[in-house]
Amino acid sequence: MKTEGRPTAPVAANSNAVQTVSGSQALNQATALLFETGTPRRTGVDLPEPKGTKSRLGAHGRKGAIGLPGLSEPETMRHYVRLSQKNYAIDLGVYPLGSCTMKHNPRLNEKVARMPGFADVHPLQPVQTAQGALEIMSVLSHWLMTLCNMPAVALTPKAGAHGELCGMMAIRARLDHDGASHKRRVLVPDAAHGTNPATAVQCGFTVDGLPSNAGGRVDMDALRAKLDGLGKDSDIAGIMLTNPNTCGLFESDIIEIAALIHKAGGYFYCDGANFNALVGRVRPGDLGVDAMHINLHKTFSTPHGGGGPGSGPTVLSDALKDHAPVPYVVKTEDGFDLVEHPDDKSFGRMCAFHGNMGMYTRALSYMMSHGSDGLKQATEDAVLNANYVQASLSDVMTPAFEGGCMHEALFDDRFLKDTGVDTLDFAKAMIDEGYHPMTMYFPLVVHGAMLIEPTESESKGELDRFIRSMRSLAERAKSGDVESFKQAPIYAPMRRLDETQAARKPVLRWTPPSDVAEAAE
Repeated sequence: MKTEGRPTAPVAANSNAVQTVSGSQALNQATALLFETGTPRRTGVDLPEPKGTKSRLGAHGRKGAIGLPGLSEPETMRHYVRLSQKNYAIDLGVYPLGSCTMKHNPRLNEKVARMPGFADVHPLQPVQTAQGALEIMSVLSHWLMTLCNMPAVALTPKAGAHGELCGMMAIRARLDHDGASHKRRVLVPDAAHGTNPATAVQCGFTVDGLPSNAGGRVDMDALRAKLDGLGKDSDIAGIMLTNPNTCGLFESDIIEIAALIHKAGGYFYCDGANFNALVGRVRPGDLGVDAMHINLHKTFSTPHGGGGPGSGPTVLSDALKDHAPVPYVVKTEDGFDLVEHPDDKSFGRMCAFHGNMGMYTRALSYMMSHGSDGLKQATEDAVLNANYVQASLSDVMTPAFEGGCMHEALFDDRFLKDTGVDTLDFAKAMIDEGYHPMTMYFPLVVHGAMLIEPTESESKGELDRFIRSMRSLAERAKSGDVESFKQAPIYAPMRRLDETQAARKPVLRWTPPSDVAEAAE
């Protein structure tokens, strides 16, 4: 079967594919480990022994070779280029990994982050010499608070989970300051991000789970039952709710949820990892949120990891703003300054310095280059793309819930019933089609989950190509072509591994082969 002149199914593993002597297949070059190709006697540099120096290591000096491999410069270059060709990346193609928002990182942002004064700023240099960097932090804070309609923001958290920790520590600090240290119960829906209950426990709270209803949202009857008759002196510390949740759905009862929690004397922490589905359309402060972290990489396009720590700023409500961590930037008559020392309300310091400047510059560059209308359009495009994928696949795959979605489309494995193909097989076959698999088996509330997030970066043409591939895989699975799915991936550099053994018995270090005695010359 062919579509537009191209085969839609991979060649079976038992076909007459040519087995090469080199191990390479055309432009797919074979690459061995550095330890297997290099030797300690080979090097890409030739430096003379230093003269007139004496080692200060004393008895700790090296006694013999440490066995690190050496390569010439061309060999080194080729090794890493070949490795790069075996990685999937957003710069290569559609990256449908749900819940991760693998979106394009505009190169303008990268250029700004490398500008002198930003790339080389040091956290210990005098404040007077870092006024530009502090102004960047101040302006970024302003726009984060404006987009969220929240009066304060802590920039120092270095990741989403770190931002969660910040929000929950602020809630605990407020409770303790008010003499409400008995309030230690936190409600966590089963469609919240998995880090939420872990963060609550880390802060000394106990977790009380909330089930989802048939529509994939918080079961309001269960929530009302837990809070029925409770006043502000209850043991309820708050709720940790992800919105949109991990099913890719907006929590339509969120305003009532906030009201119920506040009535019980608790605070509303909202996991803002999916804020990229709300920017310009909804302000969390208008929904009754007291604290929310923002993943700058997911919402404002700073790269995952960012070449170092990430960034998860946390916005805070009037009720929590006085309990924010230090340091934070303030505007003075003489410029900008840093408040470094906490007062009796602040819960203290989360990290040694001020966060990741490279993430701040990238995020602010993204905001300013898009403008308010561009940020709103990016949100709308992300939601449109996800709904386009869901609508285009709903006749051959099974959406987990009825109705539209937000920024990601969630399918379950009902369409694979009785085919002999499971979610893992389907994902492995996607690799042969040239795509990174979607997120599998998550969220846990959906059996055989397949979570697809196309983001706003993808054009209709790219999405149509992806959709054609997914439809073809679904049709092949239903046609009884089980064997090719069980063998997939066929075209990847490495075939399917025994993932259970790889997890239980990982090989974490290279061991040289046994020396073979050589005949004397």
